[in-house]
Amino acid sequence: MRKALIVALALSSGSLLINHAAIADEGQWQPHQLPSIADKLKQRGIEIPAKQLADLTKYPMNAVVSLGYCTASFVSPKGLVVTNHHCAYGAIQHNSNKAHNYLNDGFLAKSMDEELSAGANERLYITEDVKNVTDTVTADLGKDPLTRYETIAQRRKDLVKQCESDANYRCSVRSFHNGLEYYLIKQLIIRDVRLVYAPSEHAASFGGAIDNYEYPRHSADFTFLRAYVGKDGKPAQYSKDNVPYVPKGFVKINENGVKAGDAVFAAGYPGRTSRYRLTSELKFANDWQYPHMAERYQRRIDTIEQMGAENKDIKIQYASTLASTANRMKKLNGLLDGFRATDIVGIKQHKENEFKAWLTKQQPNSDIVSNLETLLKKQQANYKQSFYFDNAQSSALLEAAKRLYRLAHERQKPDAKREAGYQERDMKLFAARLKRLDTRFDARVDKVLWLQDLMAYENQSNRVKALDAWLAQDKAPLKQRVADMYAQSQLTKHDKRLAWMKASVADFKSSQDPFIQLAVTLYDTNMRNEKAAKTLAGKLSIARPAYMGAIIAYNKSLDLPVYPDANGTLRVTYGVVDGYQAQDGMYKQPFTKLEGLVAKNTGVEPFNAPAKLIKAIKDKDYGSHEVESVYPDPRSMLCRLFSCEANPAKFESVPVNFLSSVDTTGGNSGSPVFNAKGELVGLNFDSTYEAITKDWFFNPVITRAVHVDIRYILWMMDKVDHADNLLKELDIEK
Repeated sequence: MRKALIVALALSSGSLLINHAAIADEGQWQPHQLPSIADKLKQRGIEIPAKQLADLTKYPMNAVVSLGYCTASFVSPKGLVVTNHHCAYGAIQHNSNKAHNYLNDGFLAKSMDEELSAGANERLYITEDVKNVTDTVTADLGKDPLTRYETIAQRRKDLVKQCESDANYRCSVRSFHNGLEYYLIKQLIIRDVRLVYAPSEHAASFGGAIDNYEYPRHSADFTFLRAYVGKDGKPAQYSKDNVPYVPKGFVKINENGVKAGDAVFAAGYPGRTSRYRLTSELKFANDWQYPHMAERYQRRIDTIEQMGAENKDIKIQYASTLASTANRMKKLNGLLDGFRATDIVGIKQHKENEFKAWLTKQQPNSDIVSNLETLLKKQQANYKQSFYFDNAQSSALLEAAKRLYRLAHERQKPDAKREAGYQERDMKLFAARLKRLDTRFDARVDKVLWLQDLMAYENQSNRVKALDAWLAQDKAPLKQRVADMYAQSQLTKHDKRLAWMKASVADFKSSQDPFIQLAVTLYDTNMRNEKAAKTLAGKLSIARPAYMGAIIAYNKSLDLPVYPDANGTLRVTYGVVDGYQAQDGMYKQPFTKLEGLVAKNTGVEPFNAPAKLIKAIKDKDYGSHEVESVYPDPRSMLCRLFSCEANPAKFESVPVNFLSSVDTTGGNSGSPVFNAKGELVGLNFDSTYEAITKDWFFNPVITRAVHVDIRYILWMMDKVDHADNLLKELDIEK
């Protein structure tokens, strides 16, 4: 019954929903698109003009920044930044050790001179300009697939080089609508990022992997960082002499937060969605790709957890790796469960059939879909062939050796002709990545994980000649061979790794280091595979844009939203604070509160909140942060289809987390959530389990994002961790 209900609702226009809920909130919009949907924003209740939101130089978009993998926002004129705790996990881990375990205990700098470097790799990227360069990239490409691919790649590199005439900027050319459009994005790089305040992970990730993607939630998933620059105001590497960066804008905070039914919007850098992919691609993901990925992730999680339980150093060193892997694992399981629960394959096939019928009427002899399907079959076969082979090269030391050997080859070319990632512009990050192994690598763990991948390769049928030959050349047990390689390699030391950045191809070929020898052995095979992938990508660069052009025309004919799939670039999404019908007889309310945290607290990880947090709740030390009601008025309440609380007017607590219908995905972690006026009311940090499938299909009935409430953040700062110095720095609206 539940499955039939959700499918019916998904296929409907959403007209069953009451009041605000009648407006579908689908869309991860490029800022410049917002004026085209100004009427929808206004209808939802967003008060800031769409034209202002489209301007990256104006509030609040000039305060939204990227970490390269998450989103953050400036919250003071002194470069103070707020993001999720799990986004700053690496920075916290970087500064943690047995003497100062900031993951466990939390961290607070009472003054700027106590703030800690987030690490040499940490960056903030401030998007300053976005320019359509489609004509430059796609003009006169020709039809030879490999030449086409290489021409597109070269033109993108040329545009990036022109854009990066100032070394303080990082530029990229991103593909939108699967190659139908290209945009040049220019970002200022902040290279000195420091850790300012992080609550204990027992509060930040309360509930751990068990509660991940679940609701109700009670997570204090926030952390404050600070951006520093040289005394001249320009980006600089870490130095004690650096000064706080003065941003062009910083967000105002509304201490009153939001209520159910309030309009909200979020800005951030969503990673990847696949909403315009074909049904055959969804079937492949469901039937082969996701199950095989999940199986591997679970092996790695089990190993790291077991070894971490036996060694505290390993637990700290692999904390970030474990958290990210567990998150991916939970998401994969959620996708697989969601595909079964709502028959998303059936929904997409139904919609695809309608599109094909429309296309046949428009272009009776069109081969747009059949051409793409033929290429997708080849792509999926290649994926199966390479999955175990690529994983069999997963050793961190082998990966370093492979990249270094590739660099030696690329350095033989003019810089402009080198592969992306191996140009001079990339060398600082290249070196920083080699150094990072010191804090996120332990040979004892790495060799076990690699051995598992090698054994998985041996136990399947997609064989690769070069790897098989290497495996057969030594009769010693594989476990012993792997152990010997780690014992003999010099790549465990970062100075040795860095020295190889200047080595020649001949130096690598004569090396006796076992990982370098293996990298050399596999190089030709890896390069052949890469060339084949590029050739196929060249063919897809014709087929996908043709398909997307037709899809866009079809959607416009139905007055449906047309926005690109997420690709890690700045987007805006809007919605409403709202609960949802999770399953038969279960309606999940939009807010959680402090008492719910106490009820879940067992004192045993992961439900072991810090004692000072529990004490403050039991003492009802809520101060001005207490909220009487999270609903506007019981008599005119904005509920969904089903039931609401018997007496929803009473709340009398501090809101912890809340739900909204904004359209988010991975990369939106840390995204500022704004009220209708553009004031900060929360931080996005998760989605509900039922909503995980939104990467493939957006269902407005059950798709909800989970946010940490600004009132909980302010209460934690005030009553629990006493971050009085930071509270004074924030611009808090009453």
